[in-house]
Amino acid sequence: MHSRKPFYILVFLLFVVGLASSIYRGIEHRVPFLPGQQVETWAIDAKVSFVGQGDAGEVSLALPQDPAYEVLMEHTTSPGYGLSIIDDEQGRRAIWSKRQVSGQQDLYYKVTLVPTGQTRLVDDDEPAAPEAPVWAATEKAAAEEIIDEAWAQSGSNLSYARQLVRLVGGDKSQNLALLLTANRPAKLFINLLAAKGVPAREVSALRLEDQRRRQQLVSFVEVYDKGEWHLFDASNGKEGRPENLLLWERQGKSVLDVIGGNNSQVNFSMLMETRPALSTSIDMMELGQGLDFSLYQLPLEEQSLFKGILLIPIGVLMVVFLRVIIGIKTSGTFMPVLIALAFIQTTLVTGLVGFLLIVSCGLMIRSYLSHLNLLLISRISAVIIVVIGIIGIFTLLSYKFGLSEGLTITFFPMIILAWTIERMSILWEEEGAKEVVLQGGGSLLVATLAYLAMSATWVQHWVFNFLGIHLVILALVMLMGQYTGYRLLELKRFKPLAGE
Repeated sequence: MHSRKPFYILVFLLFVVGLASSIYRGIEHRVPFLPGQQVETWAIDAKVSFVGQGDAGEVSLALPQDPAYEVLMEHTTSPGYGLSIIDDEQGRRAIWSKRQVSGQQDLYYKVTLVPTGQTRLVDDDEPAAPEAPVWAATEKAAAEEIIDEAWAQSGSNLSYARQLVRLVGGDKSQNLALLLTANRPAKLFINLLAAKGVPAREVSALRLEDQRRRQQLVSFVEVYDKGEWHLFDASNGKEGRPENLLLWERQGKSVLDVIGGNNSQVNFSMLMETRPALSTSIDMMELGQGLDFSLYQLPLEEQSLFKGILLIPIGVLMVVFLRVIIGIKTSGTFMPVLIALAFIQTTLVTGLVGFLLIVSCGLMIRSYLSHLNLLLISRISAVIIVVIGIIGIFTLLSYKFGLSEGLTITFFPMIILAWTIERMSILWEEEGAKEVVLQGGGSLLVATLAYLAMSATWVQHWVFNFLGIHLVILALVMLMGQYTGYRLLELKRFKPLAGE
């Protein structure tokens, strides 16, 4: 007797791989697990203004590079300017250039950002230790007293930063008041950290508020500790990232540099928008070249075709479960799946009525053909032609009476209907009308249940967007294929053996 262990290992691997690939696709590519989900995006306009001096001009603007937000779309409005976007160790920057710039100049950078949910600022490259600051003679004693107090109350670089930011942003002592007269809170905080060799840098951030205009960047401080940057607001002594905060520039460089102009400034306007999560994830995958193994790279015609084909495994799973586990008899093995596909095009009620009309008329004509003693091939061919004629007549009658639903009856698989009529006719002759009703009714029941499963919106969403789910279906089908026990409908035959 062969061991079933390799079989169960195969089924387990199929199930795990299919489930893991689906979860990976949902998390990594942010494909929504349920249809109809919406995602919030931020549309931000950065307006750069300056006055040209009549010579060649060059404008360099830092671009957002925050792991908490991913760029969905970006473009610029700069007539007459050359544009290049560079991405190096100094971060992403947009550089406009023009041979001659004079008078008032306005440049626009527009970007649409999608929240990623990744708020941690992880960095494996440890920055170099900062140089100790040089304090003025009037500030040195005050700074050393504050540093000694915070250092004594801390046990690590991060706790030292927390003690300092509490002092800088909280109630101001005389020493802090003295230091703040010559230093901004963020700059003072960084210098106090540098005195103990703690890496820190000043970053520029934008507070995102819906329908706000002419907003300015605000300063935050990032402190490095154990592979991660921690965000602090030195102005109010708080730690952590506030809600809807976008880190615009994180390298400690200037946000805007203008050569050949003066009175330069940059203002921000923002608007929160709601978009379908699926279309957003598709756009993001296109930008990141993530569609190499996705059906979305196919033309729309082929995508529509696959949306129907990929529903067949769901119908197959229903047929296997209802026949192997439940024990429902059907006319033909997978005929109910094809009928269920037709129901998706015709709707359930119209499909059931059309199926019953076609099969009933076909059986009556088939009973006449049985008396002609035709060969099998000729008889089946005649039945096919008759089915086509019946469908054509019903379609014309539906059009004449204004029943638009009846026009969809042409979606029924004609060859399958012809074979169904042939099988039911033979079954009638061999087993009687009861068996025909039993198998025909079972076929319609299975087709209806398969239709309900295949027409569910979330099922259609899963089978097309998470291809790994088909490996899970394959594993379940193979597992049910090993079942050799009694069907549930057969248990009633043995009920008397159980006693009262």
